[in-house]
Amino acid sequence: MNELISNKAAIVGLGATEFSKNSGRTELRLAMEATLAALEDAGIDPSEVDGFSSYSVDKVPEYEIARLLGCKDVKFFSQIPHGGGAACAPIMHAAMAVATGVAKTVVVYRAMNERSWYRFGTGSYGFADTPVFENVNYGWYMPHGFHTPAAWVGMFAQRYMHTYGATSEDFGRVAVAVRDFAATNPNAFFYEKPITLEDHQASRWICEPLHLLDCCQESDGAVAMVITSADRAKDMKQKPVMIKAGSQGIADGQQIMTSYYREDITGLPEMGVVARELYGQSGLGPDDIQTAVIYDHFTPFVLPQLEEFGFAKRGEAKDFIRAGHHARGGKLPINTHGGQLGEAYIHGMNGVAEAVRQVRGSSVNQVDDVENVLVTAGTGVPTSGLILSAS
Repeated sequence: MNELISNKAAIVGLGATEFSKNSGRTELRLAMEATLAALEDAGIDPSEVDGFSSYSVDKVPEYEIARLLGCKDVKFFSQIPHGGGAACAPIMHAAMAVATGVAKTVVVYRAMNERSWYRFGTGSYGFADTPVFENVNYGWYMPHGFHTPAAWVGMFAQRYMHTYGATSEDFGRVAVAVRDFAATNPNAFFYEKPITLEDHQASRWICEPLHLLDCCQESDGAVAMVITSADRAKDMKQKPVMIKAGSQGIADGQQIMTSYYREDITGLPEMGVVARELYGQSGLGPDDIQTAVIYDHFTPFVLPQLEEFGFAKRGEAKDFIRAGHHARGGKLPINTHGGQLGEAYIHGMNGVAEAVRQVRGSSVNQVDDVENVLVTAGTGVPTSGLILSAS
């Protein structure tokens, strides 16, 4: 077992704004609200913060948060690329900084007005304007209609369905289960708005085989967390949530959402890298996980993630889903906050927040006897993952 970061750091503060389609505030204001709430939750003075980590696509610079917080000496800051693939990595980076003594109190955050200010996945990216690598790379796909994330995922989903016999109804069962959790979460955008499988099947096509209800939301909001050492965490206001394991992953033939040239495109090998690392660091396995937050920007990618982490054999996640193991009362309830389909799309950071609440025992859809929670980040891109634990 690799103990370099395992159980060396803990999440001790959690803060978030409301989730909406029009926040009416700047992203900086949202980030500050979530950060101050997280520090208050932890009982830590803002001036003590000496580290930050977020996403490279976050438009809120850490130096401005540091200035507004009144930080004295900031000794660590990092930004993680690849959009939703970064969701768990800021917590991992914070844990590494704390475990090595580089920083003592690290804030991780994600703030976005991704509905009211700008739109993700529109198919208009300005790729033709500058001939940098990624723009040239996408030039090979755009002429064939691969303009949006839904289209990119649709290719993988079609192959998975062809190979393993999964159906659109299986993807729908993922959506129905997370919307069921969202319906009982007052902080979810779709609170009190469950859906049926019939609703899913009747929703309009976005890019076959993806219906509208297979696709995550566009949201405004922010989430922040405070990470410090395991020893210090014992004296904080809240029950410490131990960072048992953290990993990032890139696999053979990796591209960003378009890894079509692999011999097999039915799996997510970069998530397999993360799975092996998380289990290796923690000494845990699939049977030790009571609930999981599985990145659900699009429902088809939930199934191969369950397989990469060993919850189902290759090609058998459809049977896991059909049995309802992922749903309320199942043996592995996933996305108990409602996920990005039902609660909000804060690029996965709200999923990490739900894992914190599950370990604390404060989730509105609390799973019994939670000791270990798995969290995954965005799929189809270089990615990351966490195991958060009670001890």
